[in-house]
Amino acid sequence: MTELIWEGKYDKDGKKTAPLRVALPFQTVETVNESAQDRQKSLELFRTGRTSEWRNRLIWGDKKYVLPSLLPEFAGRVNLIYIDPPFDTGADFSFQVEIDGENFTKEPSIIEMKAYRDTWGRGLDSYLQWFYETVVLLRELLHETGSIYVHLDWHVGHYAKAIMDEIFGQEHFLNEVIWKRTFNVGSSKAISKKFPINNDYILYYVKSASFVFNKQYTELSEGALKRYDKVDEQGRRFKWNPMKTYSEDKLKKMLATGEAMIIPTSKYPVYKHYLDEGKGKVVDNIWDDLPHIGTFAEERVNYSTQKPEALLERIIKTSSNPGDLVLDCFVGSGTTAAVAEKLGRRWIACDLGRFAVHTTRKRLLSIPNVKPFIVQNLGKYERQVWQAAEFGEEAEAKTQAYRRFILELYHAQPITGYSWLHGVKAGRMVHVGAVDSPVSPGDIAQIAAEFKKAIGTGKDAPTVNGVDVLGWDFAFELNEVAKQQAAQANIQMRFLKIPRDVMDKRAVEQGDIQFFELAALSVDVQTNGKTVTLKLMDFVIPPDEVPEEVQRAIKHWSQWIDYWAVDWNNNGDTFHNEWQDYRTRKKRDLQMQVAHTYSEPGEYTIVVKVIDILGNDTTKTIRVRVR
Repeated sequence: MTELIWEGKYDKDGKKTAPLRVALPFQTVETVNESAQDRQKSLELFRTGRTSEWRNRLIWGDKKYVLPSLLPEFAGRVNLIYIDPPFDTGADFSFQVEIDGENFTKEPSIIEMKAYRDTWGRGLDSYLQWFYETVVLLRELLHETGSIYVHLDWHVGHYAKAIMDEIFGQEHFLNEVIWKRTFNVGSSKAISKKFPINNDYILYYVKSASFVFNKQYTELSEGALKRYDKVDEQGRRFKWNPMKTYSEDKLKKMLATGEAMIIPTSKYPVYKHYLDEGKGKVVDNIWDDLPHIGTFAEERVNYSTQKPEALLERIIKTSSNPGDLVLDCFVGSGTTAAVAEKLGRRWIACDLGRFAVHTTRKRLLSIPNVKPFIVQNLGKYERQVWQAAEFGEEAEAKTQAYRRFILELYHAQPITGYSWLHGVKAGRMVHVGAVDSPVSPGDIAQIAAEFKKAIGTGKDAPTVNGVDVLGWDFAFELNEVAKQQAAQANIQMRFLKIPRDVMDKRAVEQGDIQFFELAALSVDVQTNGKTVTLKLMDFVIPPDEVPEEVQRAIKHWSQWIDYWAVDWNNNGDTFHNEWQDYRTRKKRDLQMQVAHTYSEPGEYTIVVKVIDILGNDTTKTIRVRVR
């Protein structure tokens, strides 16, 4: 067959460039909507090495790492894949932030800009390589009876089809579905020198000749309904249809019961076709009955690439059955996961954007009786792979090179002779956290102790009473406990997040690396017998990455908070979302106080998680005793 060639498809030895295949372990960072009984059952199964009950998965991460990491468990097990990948060179990851009814645009994060560079950095060549590598892995995940739908538009649809033909085989291409986005072409953007564009393409492929296909129907048009203009004695509407094939015996019986009749002017006998016996009109490949989401639609979540639930409902009903597994690795606003949940399918939903994952979580929680699901990422394992690839395998040299690299990006000077202090910037000492463990209160104690010893001890001694602590992850209780420790030691300590973008060479080369301080959360706690009441008292978010117009719109600290959740009995394991409240388009107010009554007296660890309007999360740990 004819092959589409692009720069980067083949290496210097003439072999096709294969996708990354490092399988990393997933880290479960949150369990949502799981009862205390199910939580205990899952823990017991985990301790005994037995397989726990299925949990739907919402994964935050780059599909370059996520897809190969799914292969060990799910190769050949996914029944249906739907993807809506970026297909416009002008598209970005911006989203709308609503504050008191006013919308503001949040520009893409550095991680998301990295994804944009990975996809479009070399123009069409890099997009095609990116798409090719994605589809290769998706085919391996697909069940032998599975189907894949690829949602594109006129920008790259024709190129994508050539790649799909190459990977799946031309014989496994079933349809190009045309989705007309609006009912009225006049509503499309007016363009003076070409026809307005009012459709997307959806490429429909299967993995083998044996596949699931459940024929779908639409309601009859008004004109078709009018043709059922007769009513029998039972009140059933019918019309007379030509009876082109029949046996003499069957015709005699139908004539005797009045179900058929002979019309002298008709070539064929006619029979009664009842309206209630038909399923409607068979759905073909022109989908003009599923309009785009309107401004005031109930399902609208103000996400720019959001697709209507009716579109995904048709796809999921057609190519899967209840209990089947559905995958979407560009889940965006969460439509695929939400519809799969409502239709009784299992699902795996992935996205690189933190805000996409947050939007999807809220959308799932709005579904009555939503099944428990987990939120995962690749966390430290992805960073370990990067560190070894970038700085070598030898432990000490690798660690030293990694610290120097982070310090350089932070514009700090490396220093030697210390265990916990690694650099200095503007007189402040700097600690660089490890790639594979969160910064903990124990680390802070060691940093504080070493800082006090370092004062006045040489050329690298601190000249400012402060330490900047850089970390990939921070322990739940760090904001509260660490600041207390630092205050007791009379040290001004700042905590800054090492951005995931340091792993992207192009982001480093372009100077796109920024370190942001952690937000701070204040919660009032009241106990009365076995009842604990929590009240949000303050939330401070560092202004670095917040657009100025958004900062000006904030009149009260509570407006920063989009969502908060509580784990009432955390045992040092995953955060278990046992209660939550969040803003929606219709519900803009946030409940600021919640109470919980324990069944038994004792000491409990409570973890409060807040997600701000930009999709970033902040946690606080509280220990209580109830009687």
